[in-house]
Amino acid sequence: MPETSSLSGMADWLDFRATAADWDQAAPQSLGAILTSLHLVRAFEETVLELAGEGLIHGPAHSSIGQEGGAVGSIMALRADDQINGSHRGHHQFLAKALGYVAPDMLSIDGAFNSDVIAVLRRALAEIMGLAEGYCQGRGGSMHLRWREAGALGTNAIVGGGVPLAAGAAFAHKQAGTDAVAVSYFGDGAANIGSVLETMNLAAVWKLPLCFFIENNRYAVSTTVEESSADTRLSSRGQGFSIPSWRVDGMDPLAVNLVMQEALTHMRSGKGPTIIEADVYRYFHQNGPFPGSAFGYRTKQEEESWRARDPLDRVAREMIARSMTSEQAVAALRQRAQETMAQIVGELTTRIDNRREIRAELWPSPDFRDVGIRSDLKELSGMRHAEAETFSGKTEDRVFVNVIADLLDRRMAADEGIVVLGEDVHRLKGGTNGATRGLKDKYPDRVLGTPISENAFLGLGGGLAMDGRFRPVVEFMYPDFMWVAADQVFNQIGKARHMFGGDIDIPLVLRTKIAMGTGYGSQHSMDPAGIFATSPGWRIIAPSTAFDYVGLMNTALAANDPVLVIEHVDLYQTTGKAPVDDLDYAIPFGKAAIRRHGTKATLLTYSAMVARSLEAVEALGVDVEVIDLRSLDRASLDWDTITESVKKTNLVIIVEQGAQGTAYGGWLADAIQHRLFDWLDHPVERVTGGEASPSISKILERAAYAGTEEVIIGLKSLPGLAHG
Repeated sequence: MPETSSLSGMADWLDFRATAADWDQAAPQSLGAILTSLHLVRAFEETVLELAGEGLIHGPAHSSIGQEGGAVGSIMALRADDQINGSHRGHHQFLAKALGYVAPDMLSIDGAFNSDVIAVLRRALAEIMGLAEGYCQGRGGSMHLRWREAGALGTNAIVGGGVPLAAGAAFAHKQAGTDAVAVSYFGDGAANIGSVLETMNLAAVWKLPLCFFIENNRYAVSTTVEESSADTRLSSRGQGFSIPSWRVDGMDPLAVNLVMQEALTHMRSGKGPTIIEADVYRYFHQNGPFPGSAFGYRTKQEEESWRARDPLDRVAREMIARSMTSEQAVAALRQRAQETMAQIVGELTTRIDNRREIRAELWPSPDFRDVGIRSDLKELSGMRHAEAETFSGKTEDRVFVNVIADLLDRRMAADEGIVVLGEDVHRLKGGTNGATRGLKDKYPDRVLGTPISENAFLGLGGGLAMDGRFRPVVEFMYPDFMWVAADQVFNQIGKARHMFGGDIDIPLVLRTKIAMGTGYGSQHSMDPAGIFATSPGWRIIAPSTAFDYVGLMNTALAANDPVLVIEHVDLYQTTGKAPVDDLDYAIPFGKAAIRRHGTKATLLTYSAMVARSLEAVEALGVDVEVIDLRSLDRASLDWDTITESVKKTNLVIIVEQGAQGTAYGGWLADAIQHRLFDWLDHPVERVTGGEASPSISKILERAAYAGTEEVIIGLKSLPGLAHG
C-alpha cells in the first residue's frame, strides 16, 4: 500500500480578532482619528451618490460605503512614506491616505476641519466630477485617483491591474534601502486574476515589502464569492506562495489596524510580502445609489445584517462605552462632516431652474485633451548628438549584439538607478542572445532574472518607473509575449501619464526582438511596431546598425517616457562600424536617416529591412531614396525628411517584414496620403508579409514574411520606375 503523510504550508495563515482588552488598551486619540476619518469618508461617499443620482457624476460612481473600516483601519497604521494603490472602488483608500498625509498629528473628533482637510475633500470630489482642479485635472474621475506626494499611487479601473505596479513601488523601497512598504488594495474578484497571482509569486521570491490587501465584499458585481472561488477564504492564496496571511473582520477598524501593524512588522524587517483578507460589505450596488437587493442578487435581510455591523457605529459604540466620547459628540462629528461636504458641493455647483449644475468655469479646457500624453523631452536637452558619417571617435567592425551589451554596461556604470529585468537575462552568458553579457557579475543587485510572468514583471517595471528613483530596462524574450502582458503594456504603462493628469514620468525601456526566420513559429515571430504604434504613450525605436543602436538607446535611457526598443535576430551577429570607446553620444527621437539618395521613389523602412531594401534597390538598379525611419511612434516620425523626399519623388513604398494584420505601414500610408496627397502621383504601395503569422515549416515560414525578393517585387510594381 502507498504511504502518505500530511503536508503543511510554509507560512502562517491566521484568523485575527480584536478583543475587549485591545479596545481597552487603544489610545483615545488614535480611535478618535479613526472615527473622524470614517465619518469624513462616509459623508464624502454619500455626497458622491447624491450627485450621481442628480446626473452630476459622468461615468461610474463605485461607492465604498460599508467598506470604510478596512481602508481607514489599515491606512492609519501606515507612515507618510508608505504607499498604496487600489481598484476602481478606491475612494475610501485614497481619502484615508490623503487625510493622513495632511493631518499627520491625527484628526480630532472635536473642532472644525482645517483647510488642508477640506482641500483634500474638495480636490477628490472635483476629480470624480471631472473638473480641472481635481488631482488628475479631471481625467481620472472616480476610478483613477492619484496623489503621489501623499503616497497614493493611483486607483485602477482594470480589475487586478494595479497590483503589479504596487510591486514596483515595493521593489523601489527595498532597492533604495528603506523600510517603507507598499499596500495594494483589491477585491474578491481580483483575487482570481492572473496578474495578481503572478505578482504574489514574484513578491514572495524577491521578498518585496508588499501587502496584498483583499477587501472581500463577497460580490464581483453580482457574482458571489462562492460562485467564483472554491475556497472563499481568499487569504488561502498565501499558502501557495509561502506568504504569511491574516483573515480579519473588516467591519472592525481596530482589528484591521492591529493586524496591519503585525504585517508591517514582518515587511519592515525584510521578510517579504503579506496578505490581509478583510471581510467587508458594500451597502450599494457595483455602481450608483441603489442597493444590491434592487437588482435581485442580494436579499434585504442580508443587507440589513451587514448594516448592523457598520464600522462607524462599532468604533463609536466602543469609544462611548469607555467614556472616550459621547453620543452627542459623535452626532456633532457626523453633522460637521455632512456640512463640510455640502459646502464643497455648493462651491462646485450652481442652481439653475431649481436644479444643481456644475459651474461652467470649473471644467477643464477642451484644449487640454491631448496635453501630457508624453514628455516634452526637455530632459534630453544638452545631450551630444552624433551620426556615423560625422563621428570623430574610434570605430571598428564590431558584432551588433556585443555593442548592445557594452552599451548597457556603460549606462549601468554611469547610472546606479538602471535595473535590468527579464527572463534569463542573468544567465546563459547574457540571456538567450547575449545582449546582457557580463552584467550580472558586475551589477548583481540590478540584473534580475524573473519568473515567466510577463504581466507581473513588466507591471513591476512600470511601478518602478513611476516611483522615479529607478529606470527599469525590461526584456521580453519575444514580442509576442506582450499579449500576455497587454494590460500592463497598454492600459497601464501606455496610458498612465495622460490618465493621471499628464505630469507623471515613466522612464521605462522595453527591449524585444523580431525573430522571423528562426523557426520558432506563429507565437514567437511577430514585429510589434504596428501594435505599439496604436498606443500614443509609447515611443518606438528600431535601430538598423550598431552605431545607431548606441545613440538611440542612450536617448531612450535618458527619456522620461516608456520606450520600446525593437531589435532583430538577423542583426545580432552582423558586423559593422561601431564605436569602441565613445558610447555616450545620442541620436534624437524623430531623426530619420537617408541610407541611399534617389529621385524616382521614396522607400520607407526600418530595422533589418533597411539592408534588404538596399539590396533590392541595388539589384534592380533603380533610382530610389531609401529612408531608415529609426523612430516609429507617431510623435517621433521625421516628417520633415519624409516630406522633402516625397515632394521630390512623388512615389512612396513602405517596406516591413511582418504579417499584414499587425503591420505598421497601414496607418503610416494613411497619414502620408492625408498629409502629402498633393505630391503623390500614385497611391502609397506597401510590402509586408502574408496574412498569417509565420509557421514552423521552413518553406511556409519563408513564404509568410517579406525579404529582399518581396521588396524587388514591390519596387517593380511602382509606375514609371525604370529598372536597370
